[in-house]
Amino acid sequence: MPSNDARLDVAARGIWSPMERTLLDFRVFNSLAPSNAALSVTQALDKHEQEKKRCYGERVIQVEKFSFSPAVLSTSGVMGDEADRMYKQIAQRLAARTNLSYEDCIRYIRQRISFSLIKTLVVSRRGFLGTRCERVQKDSDLNILK
Repeated sequence: MPSNDARLDVAARGIWSPMERTLLDFRVFNSLAPSNAALSVTQALDKHEQEKKRCYGERVIQVEKFSFSPAVLSTSGVMGDEADRMYKQIAQRLAARTNLSYEDCIRYIRQRISFSLIKTLVVSRRGFLGTRCERVQKDSDLNILK
């Protein structure tokens, strides 16, 4: 069980309802790892989602008064139910605010997530080689909340 000052990965506003803050916690797991070998991919996704909810859900909702969504993905590219629902919701809102189709929005979001995960893996293996300010400026090319 994490401490009360444990931090979640992402804070976003307006995912599920206008102006509501949602805290997101991501987990990427290897479905071929020995700890997941006895489970199907769907069962492993559900197990990891329930673990995230058990660890953080009550504290986020009761203490911080935000909604909480665990985003669980496998290394083979399969998303958990909550993550899939969240990505679809973000794509719908993005499509409504831009001239892009829903399909283009969901493709864009999934590509960005894929490249971010790859970048995270490379950084964790090699170390970050630039400054944080450069990265933030390059990644701020899309404002969903116009």
